[in-house]
Amino acid sequence: MAIKQAEQRITALYERLSRDDELAGESNSISNQKSLLLSYATQHGFSNCVHYTDDGWSGGNFDRPAWKQLMGDIEEGKVAAVLVKDMSRLGREYLQTGYYTEVFFRQHNIRFIAIANNIDSEDQNSNEFTPFLNIMNEWYLRDQSRKTRTAFQQKGRSGKPVTNAPIYGFIRDPEDKDHWLIDEEAAPVIRRIYQLSIDGLGSCDIAKTLQREKIESPGYYMAKRNRGSRKTTLDMTRPYDWYGQTVTSILSKPEYMGHTVNFRSSKKHYKDKRVKNPPEEWLIFENTHDAIVDPETWHLAQRTRTTRRRIDTTGVANPLTGLVYCADCGERLYNHCRRYNLADGTERILSYFNCSTYTLTIQREKTLCCSHYINNDALNELLLMTIRTVSKYALRDEEDFIRRIRSTTEVKQANEAKALQRSIAKAKKRSAELDVLIKRLYESYVLEKLPEKRYESLSAEYEQEQAELEEAIAQDQAKLDAYQADSTNVEAFIQLAKKYRDVPELTPGMVNEFVDKIIVHAPVKDGVERTQQVDIYLRFIGLMDIPLEEAELTPEQQAEQDKIMKKRAMYRKKYLRRKELKAAREAAAAQAEEEPDQDTKKSA
Repeated sequence: MAIKQAEQRITALYERLSRDDELAGESNSISNQKSLLLSYATQHGFSNCVHYTDDGWSGGNFDRPAWKQLMGDIEEGKVAAVLVKDMSRLGREYLQTGYYTEVFFRQHNIRFIAIANNIDSEDQNSNEFTPFLNIMNEWYLRDQSRKTRTAFQQKGRSGKPVTNAPIYGFIRDPEDKDHWLIDEEAAPVIRRIYQLSIDGLGSCDIAKTLQREKIESPGYYMAKRNRGSRKTTLDMTRPYDWYGQTVTSILSKPEYMGHTVNFRSSKKHYKDKRVKNPPEEWLIFENTHDAIVDPETWHLAQRTRTTRRRIDTTGVANPLTGLVYCADCGERLYNHCRRYNLADGTERILSYFNCSTYTLTIQREKTLCCSHYINNDALNELLLMTIRTVSKYALRDEEDFIRRIRSTTEVKQANEAKALQRSIAKAKKRSAELDVLIKRLYESYVLEKLPEKRYESLSAEYEQEQAELEEAIAQDQAKLDAYQADSTNVEAFIQLAKKYRDVPELTPGMVNEFVDKIIVHAPVKDGVERTQQVDIYLRFIGLMDIPLEEAELTPEQQAEQDKIMKKRAMYRKKYLRRKELKAAREAAAAQAEEEPDQDTKKSA
């Protein structure tokens, strides 16, 4: 019997296919669903048919674009009937599916038909098993979710990337879908971002720089090449939309060092939203693909971007912020900037560092630590001179430079390193032989070929020898590792010195790449003279004193330098003596305060 409908109302033909459903074969395909629904509608007299299609959307929830459009049309009174192939196409979530079929459709006078399940809302007899079908569909979804989760966990723990697509800067290897290759077109942008961060720019400033230079944003770049998760939703009219958050995300990814990072996010239940996992729950597999930036660059960028630099009154952030420390309390020195109006009407800006402990306690009854005041210009000048002197020395006499670096380690020459390698190999071989001897000794004891007393004596000797060998191996390996680290560090510093060979002034990039930390000691005054010791620790080589003859000073400069060094040593000695006396006075005062309290208690 033909069904009469008002011409202005439509028949909604709803199709849905998830990625898991694609595995079921052609019978569930979108084209198959459309053909089946249209044929049924034509045969049963339904008119004004309109397709609502969600291709690639899960039935676990109803947050689907075509479904939302259908719900909107129903609420506006445009729809007379909804047809689906079967109940699983409508959804696999028991409660929500039941709400739509039992409540929502009834309230809006919608006829609902699931063809394969013989369900028609106008036939009450056909609805008896609908709740059971919904439960079975949800059980199927739970089962699929469990299987998918197990496969996902297994793949992630094996070291293969679990992301759907490689991140910006990489492409999928055509010969191995689980291996990433460097995208040579995008990689220079990644390296530029890291260098700009090392040069002292924040994420927002880097984003503005890339926008000005009209560099395509990651989303646009990948969408234009039909890659990434936003290839169908991105606004393609704005190709240079860089944001600070985008830059921060790029700077924080260990993948650019060549590592695979799995389980950044998770969800406890298939109905829950995905949440981010803390970094300690990530699984990181190192060196699984080629790196775009080396580990040193990556870690240096982490240090620069996580150091908070306050913009001072000049509108510029001081690059030394976070690198200057107090020699006495160990806390950072704060940077201050003040403006002064001079008598001639001009303005002077004074920038300096103070110990943070002193700054925070100066208003209290008892001030902790002392100022450790040092002028910013003087510190910059000293830093530039140190970098130039050490770099010049390293490039001129590399062998002596290496010798001085290794002066703190026990291994000085390559021959000693080779001897250590032979010693380690010999000790490991003997340890393996002892394992065999102990095993045979035990077998002889079990077979009663060896008396118990003799077995215990020999076993104790072998185990003691093995323990001594293991200790020797550990010590020699530590020496060898230190030697190899020195070689690597020296080479890295020399490359850095070559990079900044001709730079005329100190830049934020130089500061971040050269400086590990700066230790400022308390000043020492002798009459009108004020001297202050500053220890500059450079990356890769630490604190290093260059021989004065290498500085190429004139005789007059050399004499002045000798005078300064002698005074510095004398003032340092006085300063340490004064610290000892101050500590002794404070200890005596504290003891004096305790004694009256004890006398009071005794009299009480």
